Amino acid sequence: MTTARYRPTWDLALDPLVSCKLCLGEFPLEQMTTITQCQCVFCTLCLKQYVELLIKEGFETAISCPDSACPKRGHLQENEIECMVATEIMQRYRQLQFEKEVLLDPSRTWCPSSTCQAVCQLKESDTALPQLVRCNVCTLEFCSACKASWHPDQDCQENVPITAFLPGESSSFFKADDDNAPIKRCPKCKVYIERDEGCAQMMCKNCKHAFCWYCLESLDDDFLLIHYDKGPCRNKLGHSRASVIWHRTQVVGIFAGFGLLLLVASPFLLLATPFVLCCKCKCSKGDDDPLPT
Repeated sequence: MTTARYRPTWDLALDPLVSCKLCLGEFPLEQMTTITQCQCVFCTLCLKQYVELLIKEGFETAISCPDSACPKRGHLQENEIECMVATEIMQRYRQLQFEKEVLLDPSRTWCPSSTCQAVCQLKESDTALPQLVRCNVCTLEFCSACKASWHPDQDCQENVPITAFLPGESSSFFKADDDNAPIKRCPKCKVYIERDEGCAQMMCKNCKHAFCWYCLESLDDDFLLIHYDKGPCRNKLGHSRASVIWHRTQVVGIFAGFGLLLLVASPFLLLATPFVLCCKCKCSKGDDDPLPT
């Protein structure tokens, strides 16, 4: 990543302006940053805000180029990220990287206790059968597959309550029923998720799966949130009826806008097709003609 040094204002006026693909503004080269891997150029302020947002939200550990049409699909390197963000944000980025490494490592797993969260080593085994894991920090014994308390000679249960393996937690906060439980597992990737407030529509930061917090039903294709109009989760979304109607109006408006745009543009595309094909034929014909001698 390259960032040009400061020069006096009277010199900047002589330099050509460079366009930023994020904010569409034009800036002198001194205010632009180039990503080393793909050589895409953005204004330093936009790129900094983009990187900080991804790290704070925990969406990405490999931060890609903001340009969706980047030909090289470049990524920002760690030293580039460190140059543009604050120390505490960089520490969070390294923590996210470590968490992903543990998640993808078949020989390591997290201790499921909310008061511990240590990394436990699994025994080397040729089979994928559940095994007993003992945390060296809190001495909790749990199953490597379902993360519940160790259950020899028994199959793993789906959606095991979090209270089954939280040692020392005897308060009513951890004895709530399933609907009000503060911690649940993502129904897709089984990562533990804590909900302290907000609506019931949840998105797992690990696998980006959208689901209902109460019944764990998938909401990936439910753009209009019809799930909360009927059944046991009726009116449990956590938003007012007016805000839900406004959300649906916006979604329908977006789809209607795209449809109308396609409907208006289709006749022009049909009319332009013969001209485009004709131009291509003439170009290819011209290329085949021998050079004059």
